[in-house]
Amino acid sequence: MAISGLIITFNEERNIGQCIDALYKLCEEVIVIDSYSIDKTVDIAKEKGAIVYSQKFLGDGPQRIHGLQYCKNDWILNLDADEILDTDAYEFIKSDAYLKNDYDAYNFRVKNHLGTKLIDFACWYPDYTCRFFNKISAKPSISKVHQRIQANNIKNTNLHFLHYGWSSFFQIISKKNQYTDWQAKQLFTEGKRVSALSPITHGLASFIKCYFIKKGIFNGLDGLTFSLIQMFFSYMKYAKLLKLYRNK
Repeated sequence: MAISGLIITFNEERNIGQCIDALYKLCEEVIVIDSYSIDKTVDIAKEKGAIVYSQKFLGDGPQRIHGLQYCKNDWILNLDADEILDTDAYEFIKSDAYLKNDYDAYNFRVKNHLGTKLIDFACWYPDYTCRFFNKISAKPSISKVHQRIQANNIKNTNLHFLHYGWSSFFQIISKKNQYTDWQAKQLFTEGKRVSALSPITHGLASFIKCYFIKKGIFNGLDGLTFSLIQMFFSYMKYAKLLKLYRNK
């Protein structure tokens, strides 16, 4: 069964080549929807054989939905530029095992990395995300932040893909700050109600879950650091939401 690779990009010159090379091991075509990158992302993508379309960023879900119209095959492998399939997921797709049942989408486990260090604690693993689906009956949600695939019959698997999203704590903080802006705006649009204590209660709950329940406590300084990161940005999401209501 032929597969289309789909990537949405903005200034991903560091990652895009590796991602496209990995996709072409399984995909008949690779489509890149680029949000007017100002680095060499587009040039590298074209050199690697991808078909590139430019589109102002519509949000995570809408941007992916926009790209589906250019994919000629029903099965879509929709990786981000800083992601590649792990060996188990690659072998699963390569063997056509996904065609032997009635599932129309597959959730893979994410192996998040800071540089080359695997972060498999403090709520950072297992982080299920769907990157492989049949566009006939499954598609990204319209959520502008951290969209989810909406499918008739989705399967959670023990397969993995590798996410190399950050090379430093600075990048984590910068990206999560942007995400909390988007998340707060989305919650505001949805009419999510919060109290003055919501940032505190959500932040504390996030820390307790990451540090004590999800084994951050057993990973030394790294465990504490990543638990505090999750706590702070949970706090900031609701603090920003409160500010939006107060400025309305």
